[in-house]
Amino acid sequence: MKIIERILDITLPKRQSAFLWGPRKTGKTTYLKARFPKSLVYDFLKTDLFFEMVKRPSLLREQLLAKPKELLRNPIILDEVQKVPQILDEVHWLIENKSLSFILCGSSARKLRRSHINLLGGRAWHYEMFPFTTPELKKFNLLQVLNRGLIPDHYLQANYKMSQKAYVEDYLKEEILAEGLIRSIPAFLRFLEAFGYSHGELTNYSDIARDCGVDAKTIKEYYQILVDTLLAVRIEPFRKRQSRQIITKAAKYYLFDVGIAGFLRRRHLEEERGEEFGKAFEHFILLEVYAYRSYSREYFDINFWRTKSGLEVDFVLGRGEVALEIKGASRIDKNDLKGLLAFREEHSPKRSIVVCNEKEKRVYDKIEIIPYRIFLEELWRGKIL
Repeated sequence: MKIIERILDITLPKRQSAFLWGPRKTGKTTYLKARFPKSLVYDFLKTDLFFEMVKRPSLLREQLLAKPKELLRNPIILDEVQKVPQILDEVHWLIENKSLSFILCGSSARKLRRSHINLLGGRAWHYEMFPFTTPELKKFNLLQVLNRGLIPDHYLQANYKMSQKAYVEDYLKEEILAEGLIRSIPAFLRFLEAFGYSHGELTNYSDIARDCGVDAKTIKEYYQILVDTLLAVRIEPFRKRQSRQIITKAAKYYLFDVGIAGFLRRRHLEEERGEEFGKAFEHFILLEVYAYRSYSREYFDINFWRTKSGLEVDFVLGRGEVALEIKGASRIDKNDLKGLLAFREEHSPKRSIVVCNEKEKRVYDKIEIIPYRIFLEELWRGKIL
């Protein structure tokens, strides 16, 4: 399989440890092996190692103290660390008393937090791995990205639909059940299907609860599970000023991968036009912004803005600095700018931008209309915010 260099940069000072979180199959293990080729690796997906460490976590300390010092100069990698949460007490002791450094890799910290497990009290930096991003791909076909998604295996496979099916029906089901996060797999799978069709829209927990045959409290917990396991992104409304005319309570949720969202919606795009293309396009741009925020370590806010009359700005970045409207259209007209104009009148952002499928960059009434490829180039060069 083609090796694509990842944009994530984990550079650790001596004795510094780190967590690396990210959904399964985003390439965490492959990245760590390439980035730290001389590191000792403990992979808790290996059944024999898993059972040994679960029964006796102190075995890690005993084994490492017996290693030659030159083998311990590089960070020690513990892969799928959330499967053996008690091991973190041993890691803590080794950091404090032997000045060892670790990279603790896993798909979710949720189980650790809910078990009140030692998360090293700020002694480890936090990193996150995402599916591929456009700077990593160099060249890409938009429809291929929207249909396949950017999970490495899926993007690089011709038979990606089978992999998407397996990811949803096997991984999501088994992984979440294995962590003891839900009681009913059928109800959760009904929720995933319903989520596919409400994806990126204002969330009405009661409506989805009726569709799934559970109560609204359970649906809220399902959404929280997806967020905590890094499988979904929650976007809150922009609340800089209180107004009865602005929606301030309902959030929006987006899955971590546009291809998995398309699988749940039973969507296959043949052309760069239409409502379904527009939804997928918006989702794709959001995920690029979200990944850029993490990899650049900028941590700006990402919100949306919507009035009760239906005027909307898809994403508001920073504290209202940049207003982004995402349109899949190849030609933007005045009607596409109503939300941005209303937001600008009320909040005066530094920049108002339409990301679209036009061929050339232009400006209309101080609103920047930017082809998506140019926008993405500027985003990853730090030129948007």
